[in-house]
Amino acid sequence: MTKRVKWGVTALIVLLIIGIIVYPKLKSTFTASDRPAPVAASAGSPRNQILAINAEVMKYQTMNDKTITTGSTIPDEEVDLSFESSGKIVAIYFVEGTHVKEGDLLAKINDKPLQAQLKKLEAQVPLARDRVYRQHTLLEKDAVSQEAYEQVTTEYEKLMADLDLVKANIAQTELRAPFDGIIGLRSVSEGAYATPSTMVVKLTKISPLKIEFSVPEKYQTDVKNGTSIIFRLNDATGMLQDHTATVYAVESKIDPVTRTLKARALYANSNESIQPGRYLSIEISKQKIENALAVPSEAIIPEMGKNIVYLYKNGEARPVEIISGIRTESHVQVLEGLSVGDTIITTGVMQLRAGMKVSIDNLY
Repeated sequence: MTKRVKWGVTALIVLLIIGIIVYPKLKSTFTASDRPAPVAASAGSPRNQILAINAEVMKYQTMNDKTITTGSTIPDEEVDLSFESSGKIVAIYFVEGTHVKEGDLLAKINDKPLQAQLKKLEAQVPLARDRVYRQHTLLEKDAVSQEAYEQVTTEYEKLMADLDLVKANIAQTELRAPFDGIIGLRSVSEGAYATPSTMVVKLTKISPLKIEFSVPEKYQTDVKNGTSIIFRLNDATGMLQDHTATVYAVESKIDPVTRTLKARALYANSNESIQPGRYLSIEISKQKIENALAVPSEAIIPEMGKNIVYLYKNGEARPVEIISGIRTESHVQVLEGLSVGDTIITTGVMQLRAGMKVSIDNLY
């Protein structure tokens, strides 16, 4: 073997040894570069999220079972005033929008012909009375007959009856207040010709004030004479105010069209701050329950005919089925399922799942 051949064989062996050593390292490098990078686990996955909630500790409280309805205020008394006879209005004595007393003279129509008749009749009274006296004296002395005495007596009584009739006709020319109240806006002026069909003015009594309302027939046993109600309306400042009234009358039958029972309550309204015609929200107390457990309405989740609430336990949400009782505007009575001291979740309930991690922001 020549010297050149020996060097060639030696170089080939060296290259083979180097390839055997380097190849595994190169293979691992290229393989790692072609492999996709692993996806990091999301720290915000639902399983690891912690929901901030508000919670409430269960404790005994007093609950009022109520019926809510609507109604309106109406006057205690109200009447359209008009004259009982016809004639020209000669005087109007009232000031619109002011208070008047029972019996106050409000307006008058011309009564001069009647006054003349009255004077004529009154002038005949002394003579007629004297005739009766003289005839009575003569009768006692048997100077006149009983028939003569009865004739003058009858004439005197007829005169007095005519006098009463004229006075009654004069009274019909006067318009007087039938009760204490507030006079409204007049519809006529002096000089106008009035008849019994002519409405002169409206008189309204608003102290006390009546509250009229209706309740569904199923609540008819909750409303009776003496029942106390609470009605709400906005005052002059726009603030909602509560007032108490007492039922004094209930309709004798249920309305066949609306299937409701109408009732009326009385409110003193001593300062006359509430006018008739106001719309009201009315609350009627049905039952008062002491030492009741109740949860906010928004904490309850209806599921397949069941009522579910979530308890806060050791940082987790735990669902519990409850049996409910009466309902108020904001709470539901719990008959079974909860105990005093339980902490129920009141916000974010639609996001909750069994075992979900939660943290309390506000505890009530």
